[in-house]
Amino acid sequence: MIKAVFYSENSRLCGFSLSGHAGYGTAGNDVACAAVSSAAELTCNTITEFFGDDADVSVSENTLTLRLKNEGCEYSRRLIESFKAHLSFISEEFPRSIQIIIK
Repeated sequence: MIKAVFYSENSRLCGFSLSGHAGYGTAGNDVACAAVSSAAELTCNTITEFFGDDADVSVSENTLTLRLKNEGCEYSRRLIESFKAHLSFISEEFPRSIQIIIK
């Protein structure tokens, strides 16, 4: 199962961390994992490269984390909200593949 932790400050999302594996298919052939990974990379790249927002992004073997620095721009916060909603939709299509937590 993918564990998606979204970080909230002042009732607004300011980052996320993803870890784990969806378990829907074998590694390299898991469409649920591919959907989450692609959406996460798009979210990170849009925030840092397109919006030019300052964020801490770290990638390790099985974890991807993004935290906005300072307040972050409104577009970045909305994109993180949109990413969370997208993961909810994926979770509906692939039950027991994603756990979403708000901290």
